[in-house]
Amino acid sequence: MSQLNQAADGFKINAQGHHVPVSKIKPVDQDRDELIDELFKEANDVRHSMIRFKQKAMNDVTAFVDLVAEKYDAKLGGKKGNISLVSFDGRRQIRIQIAEHLHFDERVQVAKSKIDDCIKEWSADSNDNIKALIEHAFKANTDGQLNTGRILGLLRLDIDDRKWLDAIEALKDSIQIIGSSAYIRFYERPSPDAKFQNIPLDLSAL
Repeated sequence: MSQLNQAADGFKINAQGHHVPVSKIKPVDQDRDELIDELFKEANDVRHSMIRFKQKAMNDVTAFVDLVAEKYDAKLGGKKGNISLVSFDGRRQIRIQIAEHLHFDERVQVAKSKIDDCIKEWSADSNDNIKALIEHAFKANTDGQLNTGRILGLLRLDIDDRKWLDAIEALKDSIQIIGSSAYIRFYERPSPDAKFQNIPLDLSAL
């Protein structure tokens, strides 16, 4: 909290920004504030603890993988920094996953125009479901952002048409990687042949 937003001794700031003498505030309102202050402090302590744990866990796993690679000239995990470690009994697993953040530049509009041309050309005998799929794929959300998953889904359509393939090439060229996020997740299962279950580290999932 900045110094400008701090109340003077004996005062509290209300929702309108007014400095109100504590003597004029009802006891129930003061008790509510004390409870909220206490729980928020604990919540922030938990948050900082989880941040430290995440960083330590990711560093430890990465260091282990580097050590194995150095000792045995081996490589654990998968591509793009994804790593999976399973315990000796097969019941616990740690996964580090790297998710890339994609953005479509102005060439996505070129691709959309080319795809529209394909639809017009196929209009006499094209499948209405494909038309609906394409229109849905390029539909922006309320913030004007395109849905990455829906557009990438067009790349999986098996359509052998020169114009379509040109449009898909323009779509691929429009994809820009603007960043990435690293996630670490912990899984366990009652036996080696059972399905792994995620250990929730999100308060809302506990």
